[in-house]
Parts: sequence; C-alpha cells; structure tokens
Amino acid sequence: MSLQNKLICWALRRRFLPETRKPVDVARTRALTEKRVWLPPVPKGWQLYAQPEAREQGGADAPSVRGEWLVREGGAQRTILYLHGGGYYFCSPRTHRAITFGLATRADADVFSLDYRLAPEHPFPAALDDALAAYRRLLDEGAPAASLVIAGDSAGGGLALATLVALRDAGDPLPGGALLYSPWTDLACTGASIRENDGRDPMFCGDVFARIASMYLGETRATHPYVSPLYADFHGLPPLFLLAGSTETLLDDTLRVAERARAAGVSVECEIGRDLPHIWPIYAPFMPEARRALDASARFVKQVSAADVTARARKAAALPTQTVA
Repeated sequence: MSLQNKLICWALRRRFLPETRKPVDVARTRALTEKRVWLPPVPKGWQLYAQPEAREQGGADAPSVRGEWLVREGGAQRTILYLHGGGYYFCSPRTHRAITFGLATRADADVFSLDYRLAPEHPFPAALDDALAAYRRLLDEGAPAASLVIAGDSAGGGLALATLVALRDAGDPLPGGALLYSPWTDLACTGASIRENDGRDPMFCGDVFARIASMYLGETRATHPYVSPLYADFHGLPPLFLLAGSTETLLDDTLRVAERARAAGVSVECEIGRDLPHIWPIYAPFMPEARRALDASARFVKQVSAADVTARARKAAALPTQTVA
C-alpha cells in the first residue's frame, strides 16, 4: 500500500465518511462536492469543449444530451462515453475530470463525459434515457460502435452496465467493451460486503446506499435490471473490465457481476485492489495505484475497440465550438 493511499484513506475517514452517516442533504452534498473537487489542467495537445444541452423531441421530460468533450487535437480514433458516479444525485463531468483526462491521454481516445439528469428531481429512467440518447447520438454522428467504449464509476458504473443491457435488448449495435469502476449494480443492497465491510470502508458506512437508492428508484422496484443490472441477463454483452477495493462496502456489487457475466460467456477482467478506496482511479495523478489502474484501463480500451480511420474529419464537423477554460 502506497503512502499516498494511506493518506487519502485517512482523509476520507475524517471528511467524507462522517457525511454518509448523516441524513441525506442533497443541496449540501452537491455544494461540498463542487467546493472540494480538484481540477486537473487540460492536457497539452487536447481541448475541452462544452456540449450544450441537446434535448430530444418530447418536451421537458425527453432525454438530454449535454456534457464535456475532451478531444485530442485533430481527433482520436476511439471514443469513450463516460458516466460519472455520485449516487445518481450529485457530481458532474467536472468532478470526474481526473479520471476522464487520464483515460483519454492513456488510451488515445476522445472522451464525452455525460452530464445526465440527477435524482431526486429526475428519478429513473431519466439517467438511463440520457445515457442511451448520448450513445445513439455518437452512432448517428458516424462513430462505428466498435470504436466506442462505455465507462463509468460507482452509480455511473451501474448505469454504464444498465445501458449495455438496454442497448442489447433494443437491438442496437454494442460498443467494443465497458469499464466499470466500483460499480453500484444492486440498489436492493443485498451484498454481504455492505455489512462485512462496514467499518472497514474508509468512504461509506454500510446503510447509506439503502437511504439514497430511493431517490433514484422512485416507483421502480430495486431489482429491475435497468436499475440494478446485477439482476440482468448478461448474454451477448461485450468484454467488461471491472475493479473495486477489497474493503469497499460495494465490493460484492463487482464480484457478483463478474461471476454472473463469466457464467453467461462474457469476457471479464476483474481487479480487486487491496485496501484501496472507492473509485481509486479518481486519485490520479497523486496515487500510484490510480495511475496503474488507468494504464490497465487504457490497455483494455485499445484491446477491445477498433480504430475509426474516419474519426478526425467527422469529429471536427460535429464538435461544439465553445471551449472550456
């Protein structure tokens, strides 16, 4: 275990863990997260664009596609659709730039980080509808499905897996693969690790997930496969790369998905990091374990996706013009 990991876990126990023991305060959590986030600089040779809201037909409740593009100058030949975590009720593309910037530069892939609608204002299926709309928009703009990878962490990891399942069920072309970091895949909260790792996890107490799940669920049952993809049929899904920490309360949400996916014939890589915190890749570039996780993720992206030789001209025409400072 690196010194950086020890320091980060110590800080999480002091500052983040106590917040999870309090009643859920959506506004406070959002404000604290935006205040504390560290923003990495835009990598040299890349540009950060704001994708303004592009709402589909159907009015205020229709899917919304907005977010951030990190694009290599001239355009990369692969694309990652990233879905941030935050319990479906907080965080944003901005808070997860440490991951998306690290993935982009290592995998040589442009990244679209989706700013999907959040609960409780927008419960299920709003986030899933937005993710599906974002993926289909990439296809409509000319990206071959084989050149795409879906990625996400925590709630966003569960959302990424649910998006894969929904795309398969709808008959859409599937991406080359998916990266799932500490995914929250069971909103029924039945994993044994929720109890067994309560007190060991430096970031979350065990009962917090049941308390926040209701905000996203609304009237939907917790075992619905598009809400909790642990309960989905995994046959026909593309390769998956999963990681989680050994002391996470959500550890079983990763282990059970890996087991069920392998049983369904899906190619699975699953890494369990000893004593590492929830979504530790977000601590790059400070933590060596985070850098290694992003290196392994980039290798996976290149392995499962195909280069799109038409990407540069197509992306230059489709990108928004507003850059982010």
